[in-house]
Amino acid sequence: QVQLVESGGGLVQAGGSLRLSCLASGSIYYTDNMGWYRQAPGKQRELVATITGGGDSNYVDSVKGRFTISRDNAKNTVYLQMNGLKPEDTAVYFCNLDRWTVARRYNYWGQGTQVTVSS
Repeated sequence: QVQLVESGGGLVQAGGSLRLSCLASGSIYYTDNMGWYRQAPGKQRELVATITGGGDSNYVDSVKGRFTISRDNAKNTVYLQMNGLKPEDTAVYFCNLDRWTVARRYNYWGQGTQVTVSS
């Protein structure tokens, strides 16, 4: 069982920056895919960014060039650096771990951290 705990959210003015962290209680394996998702009020949860063990990353178009996902397996931590924040980035941000084994797939979620961007 893996528990994920996000931190780093808060209130920031448009154009500002925040760095989100996601600490896993257990070990993050090289083969785990990690991701950040967000959910704004009244909207469905959407994928923001993902990163593989090898460091390959993908982003939703709306954050490309502004957000950067990274991971430190030794620290069991995944990060999301958010620059140039916009009011439309306001949402609860969730960390996700996607693990495949021979037997089954495991998918874990954190409780989320609120990001509010004021105009």
